[in-house]
Amino acid sequence: MRILMVCLGNICRSPMAEGLMRRKISEANLDWIVDSAGTANYHVGSSPDHRMIAIGKQFGTPIHDLKGRQFCAKDFDDFDLIFAMDQSNEKNILKLAPSPEARKKVRLILNELHPGSNQQVPDPYYGSMADFENVYVLLDTLTEAVKNNLINDKNR
Repeated sequence: MRILMVCLGNICRSPMAEGLMRRKISEANLDWIVDSAGTANYHVGSSPDHRMIAIGKQFGTPIHDLKGRQFCAKDFDDFDLIFAMDQSNEKNILKLAPSPEARKKVRLILNELHPGSNQQVPDPYYGSMADFENVYVLLDTLTEAVKNNLINDKNR
């Protein structure tokens, strides 16, 4: 299984989702690959936001070594599932989809926990440390749901 997490700048939500998913994959001894990207090119090559790095360190999910990159059409070939953090990024991802089959790979991550709700993971960038911590807790729950849903789908 190859999974891509996507937000706008690839410095807050998606790198933390990547870090959490990597940790869960490792703990479960799963042979999956996970990466993250942003739909915008604002932070290509940059480390995650220092506040998200601090929250990750506090909760045992290091992401300091990750670097931002921009989502591209080739990601549809390289990944089985592409999780968008919100509807705006989902729309930007879908604009690059080369086929109906590629479009089926794209999901809103909160729908993994609340199917059909089309809710978004809030962007903490302009918020407080408490906002970053809240996003961490939400992504921790969401990545656990993604892992469990994929394992359950595989076993059906």
